[in-house]
Amino acid sequence: MNVVEIIRKKRSGEELSADELSYFIDGYTEGSIPDYQVSAFLMAVFFKGMSKKELGVWTHRMLHSGEVLDLSDIPGHKVDKHSTGGIGDKVSLILAPLAVAAGLKVPMISGRGLGHTGGTLDKLESIPGFNVNLSIEAYRKQLLKLGCTLIGQTGQIAPADKKLYALRDVTGTVECIPLIASSIMSKKLAEGIDSLVLDVKVGSGAFMKTFEDAELLARTMIDIGNEMGTPTRALMTDMNQPLGQAIGNAIEVKESIDTLRGEGPKDVEDISVALVHEMLDLTGLADENTDAMLRAKLRDGSALKIFRDIVEAQGGDVATIDDPSLLPQPQHRTFYKAQSDGFIRFPNVANLGFAALELGAGRRTKEDEIDPAVGLYCFVEHGQKVKKGDTLFEILYNDVATLTPCQERIAASIHIQQSAPETLQLIYKKLE
Repeated sequence: MNVVEIIRKKRSGEELSADELSYFIDGYTEGSIPDYQVSAFLMAVFFKGMSKKELGVWTHRMLHSGEVLDLSDIPGHKVDKHSTGGIGDKVSLILAPLAVAAGLKVPMISGRGLGHTGGTLDKLESIPGFNVNLSIEAYRKQLLKLGCTLIGQTGQIAPADKKLYALRDVTGTVECIPLIASSIMSKKLAEGIDSLVLDVKVGSGAFMKTFEDAELLARTMIDIGNEMGTPTRALMTDMNQPLGQAIGNAIEVKESIDTLRGEGPKDVEDISVALVHEMLDLTGLADENTDAMLRAKLRDGSALKIFRDIVEAQGGDVATIDDPSLLPQPQHRTFYKAQSDGFIRFPNVANLGFAALELGAGRRTKEDEIDPAVGLYCFVEHGQKVKKGDTLFEILYNDVATLTPCQERIAASIHIQQSAPETLQLIYKKLE
């Protein structure tokens, strides 16, 4: 087949055949189709989309580009969760051990930072020694022993998605419903899970800015999951302000540890509990006491102990859990203060993600290394009343040259107005 002709057809909005899509996926996975041609194809999909038939073939081929795990020999309910990404979203680090404490098995395979959003793997790797690259054999053994794994894609699991994921991040093709849906679902369905809960973010800090787009993405993924035999549901949750206070890598690990102690930000705890509730409900294990039970497991140390066990099993320094100051620390800190009196509104939360990226907490190219120590603490919430001179953010940085562009991004992310803005909801809608 002719790769250029496939690109031209998609650029013109024509429907590609199953053979053409399979040829393209297989060629890229095997290395015979180069990045520059795949970049052109991704941009064509970004503008022209995919039909339902194309998306089904594309996702199926990505799923079967590697091994599809069979975990039926491991007892218990295997359930996972995936977030479409947001600013300060460290929920996976809390949710996985909390779900295990509640009786579930969580074979979680996560991703790295994408666009302006952080990645679970990058956060975990800020824990000294933490290994996200377990073999499939080690993955199965740890799941059987501890009930949870927190790893990245291996060369055996959806390798097509692993390559496409990194390329989308640096080619401006992230915010595309068929590419997001196929990426998430191919990776998650390859895990061997029994059911899946999706956290679909909506708002200025999400990839989906409108309710219509977020709901379309959620329903697209739900349809894929259900058609492939994996019961799937979604919560549509707010991303018109940061989730929690910490935006970065090591500092989000610290906030996760605080939450696992029952001492974290209320919104982080609330969304974690809500998502685990849905995971339990999908397996028939939820009742009217579930939320109280989950909050109790955050406060009695149950969930934190499981997180400690996971960190130890995957080579991480467990001393960082008792003393988060042992996590990577920045050389410099400074404060960003309010320039006037008024009420806080975040017209463009994505800029806070880009502010962290300016500091080195994210990637501009596939080869960039993450600086785990840098990031932001946000000390204000949507609708909060502030006075001129109040501290809005603490900036943690290592390279002085990154400070000014970071501050410019912060300025573009926040607005102080004279009237109180409309109240936001944390969870907008459940979709089944």
